Amino acid sequence: MRRAVLAAIAVAVLATGCGAPQGDTNSSSDKASSPAKKAPETPETPKSAKTPDGTLLVADFGADTVSFVDPAPGKGVFDSVEVGHAPYGLVVGDDGRAWVATAEGVAVVDTDSREREALIPYGTEGLGPVTDGEYRGGGMGIALAPDGEHAYVGVNVPDRNGALETIDTRTEKVTDTASVGRRPFDVDVSRDGRQVYATDHDSFDVTVLDTRGGDTRRIEVAPYGTEGGLGSWLKPHYAAVRPSDGKLLLPFEGEKLVVVDPDTGRSTVERMTANTHQHGVTITPDGTLLAVGTGPIDPSEDEGPSLTVRAPGGKEKVVPLDGPHEDVAVSDDGRTAYVTGGFTRDGYWNGITVVDIDSGDARRLAAGERPLGIAVL
Repeated sequence: MRRAVLAAIAVAVLATGCGAPQGDTNSSSDKASSPAKKAPETPETPKSAKTPDGTLLVADFGADTVSFVDPAPGKGVFDSVEVGHAPYGLVVGDDGRAWVATAEGVAVVDTDSREREALIPYGTEGLGPVTDGEYRGGGMGIALAPDGEHAYVGVNVPDRNGALETIDTRTEKVTDTASVGRRPFDVDVSRDGRQVYATDHDSFDVTVLDTRGGDTRRIEVAPYGTEGGLGSWLKPHYAAVRPSDGKLLLPFEGEKLVVVDPDTGRSTVERMTANTHQHGVTITPDGTLLAVGTGPIDPSEDEGPSLTVRAPGGKEKVVPLDGPHEDVAVSDDGRTAYVTGGFTRDGYWNGITVVDIDSGDARRLAAGERPLGIAVL
């Protein structure tokens, strides 16, 4: 993404890009003015049967469900649970409960029995009608404290700054709300649980919440500048907390990795090599970063969709993907990546790409309805 072409790109994305809110532009039937669909009927594992380890849980952004997926070749969705309209992000605790950010509230799902326990309404006002699309009001990114006692959900408030809501996981109630930037795509928590980070897509920053006192501060993260405002593609999407030092890692366009010290607000930039628009990230305990490339902004200069696997020392392997994807999770043994095909814009598909991290081999697996958030159970 060369600065020379940013002006032309910004004009184009005002109608079609990752920036200005114009509703869901996807050409499928999942329009912002239409109700979300239930996931199609799938063969079910009996509810009395415990969910197997290694099952994938995905948020069906194009429906009102989460799907339970057997990732083995020839398998796929074996059960689904209604959670609330247009689920986005999800996270699973050590107790087996999943916390799912929907347009209506945060759903609590028992992943062993595969049943919804609760739907916790948001405390934030001004969310508007329950609807679809990437600009819908309601929850986006979500994370759990290391001790599991609190969940933190980023809430999009259409046309203004968002909120970060704190949920007591024992009482299943919202206990605090803090103001953050616009469209909090992602939420992460420090290793000691003392800070929460909301990645504010449309305001080019990260909000840091002090969980002890409730104070917040915002750190600008804009390695390309803020030219284009809401119409810009060059904004932060997802972050990962580096295990070795607690710094935040935010990939941009397969060209720049911004490394933010959340204590000082200072950042450095490292080179990346995929040269493609990047969304979802995750990081393994040894510090290997995985970043999802959704495809080019400028097809004449940029590369197609990919998965970047970046070793702690900075060496990268770029695995090509077939079509746009959104988020990624890694198996417990660190050998397999699962990349959701939901994508927040045009070109999504109903499935997951399974990637062998060592060899780079990839296969597609039909799963869910526009799957976005993903976790390995």
